[in-house]
Amino acid sequence: MIEVTELRGGTPESVHGVEGVVVDAQGRVLAATGRPDFPTFFRSSAKPFQMLPLVERGHADALQLPDRLLALMAASHNGEPAHVEGARAILSACGRSEADLECGFHFPEDAATAERLHKGDLEKSAIYNNCSGKHAGMIALAVREGWPVEGYTRPDHPVQRAALSAIAETCGVDAARMPIGIDGCSAPNPGMTLIDMARGYARFATAKATGSPRERALSRVRSAMAAHPDMVAGRNRFCTALMQVTGARLVTKTGAEGLQCVAVPTRGLGIVVKAKDGARRAVAPALVGWLRTLDLITTAEEDALSAFARPAITNHRSIVVGTLAAAEFPAWRIAQEPSPAGASKE
Repeated sequence: MIEVTELRGGTPESVHGVEGVVVDAQGRVLAATGRPDFPTFFRSSAKPFQMLPLVERGHADALQLPDRLLALMAASHNGEPAHVEGARAILSACGRSEADLECGFHFPEDAATAERLHKGDLEKSAIYNNCSGKHAGMIALAVREGWPVEGYTRPDHPVQRAALSAIAETCGVDAARMPIGIDGCSAPNPGMTLIDMARGYARFATAKATGSPRERALSRVRSAMAAHPDMVAGRNRFCTALMQVTGARLVTKTGAEGLQCVAVPTRGLGIVVKAKDGARRAVAPALVGWLRTLDLITTAEEDALSAFARPAITNHRSIVVGTLAAAEFPAWRIAQEPSPAGASKE
């Protein structure tokens, strides 16, 4: 397990344990911490797969949705103006409005937008929810398929059955055995092991634009995220920065409770890291350090990501009082024998 430690005055104050795994296109475990079979929820890292039915059934094309809006559907966005306008554009394309959103309101991470909402300059609306792009896409699927829009977040709604089926098939798990929780945005979200998630992201990495309908959809979503990393998260966000710094050689998506998934198209790999205590701040230090150890990013790229990999801890006067960093990586091992693709399904 990787340890990410906060040092205050040179003395350890907090330690986060991070598990992780690397899986190849054949589902083989290539590197792992001690618990690659750690079970957890997919949370927002599932978004690229939740939108597959809209793309592979031709609805995104029928609605003439550009790739930047497909990237937004896979996003946990900041609520910047471009994100809000994009979510509204998806809804407008299918003849619906933000009144149909069932994701709920929260103040966005974009400070300028949040300030305007606090002042009352903007009306509070679910359109500012970081999941509004995904939800707009779900509404578009319901409209195009002739399904009811109201209640589209219910686990038994056809939109959610289609999304959960796509996730299960992509990750190679039995949909009937996936535990289902309710996400922060009210949509159902599946649980599975880190190996299962990494297998899904390896398939995401290797999907070809000339393959099956599922592969073509995966390839298109991956390309949209790679081309528009600013829509996947936004300013000062790790997802966006990692894709921008690496020239989208890595395609990544965060999930709540300290989860991060990465597709490596040039190597056909899926990578997942998970902070066991759910600490979001532990993810980037652990992942960046490991990516460098595995030669998946360069020293220059690691340095460019230093604000995320080695963030300073500041107090209320903006005085630097500590640092957060991952330890060396002796806990990571390269598997001596490849693990069978289905070994993690239990």
